[in-house]
Amino acid sequence: MPITRTRTRPTQRERSDGTIEELLRAARTLFAERGYNATPLDAIVEAAHLTKGALYHHFSGKQHLFRAVYEREQNRLAHIVASAYLDAKPDSWEAVFVGARAFLVEVLAPDVQRINLLDAPGALGTEEMREINSGCLKMMEEGVRRAAATGDITPHSVTALTHLLYGALCETAMAVARAEDQQQALDAGITELRTLFDALATTSR
Repeated sequence: MPITRTRTRPTQRERSDGTIEELLRAARTLFAERGYNATPLDAIVEAAHLTKGALYHHFSGKQHLFRAVYEREQNRLAHIVASAYLDAKPDSWEAVFVGARAFLVEVLAPDVQRINLLDAPGALGTEEMREINSGCLKMMEEGVRRAAATGDITPHSVTALTHLLYGALCETAMAVARAEDQQQALDAGITELRTLFDALATTSR
């Protein structure tokens, strides 16, 4: 006797997760193309083939939705940096440089710039961005700590050095985003970053 399988309907949680995913995907696309201020909620729900009621069921408004998009973007960037770090020599100072360079290279993408650098400060504010980015800062701090532990760099205040490097990366990324010749700005930034990392290393490459 053949066995018949009944197709189970999606659970409420699955339907909810699917709705959120559609909203985030549509919002990310429109925020990247038009910018935060020029993207109305009506355009987002239309692109997601949903209603405003569905949006407001999960998000309090456009800022809340943008925050969710930004958080996802930061997680994606963190994954890119971590992958580059692990593909280099883990726990080394060079691996920290490779991760930092991977971040700057990714910033050259216009959609990344629009969401993470140009619109996030106005849409979220500095303090909220710092809160969301705290994981990335801790990740860099751990890389610096490991490099110091292996003797790749001379003993420093790990916290102070981490904030110095993190601030330099953020400012370099913003300079690239606002430059007339972005590739040239990126190349110059990476060159100076290389010089800084070499100056802090205990041994030459």
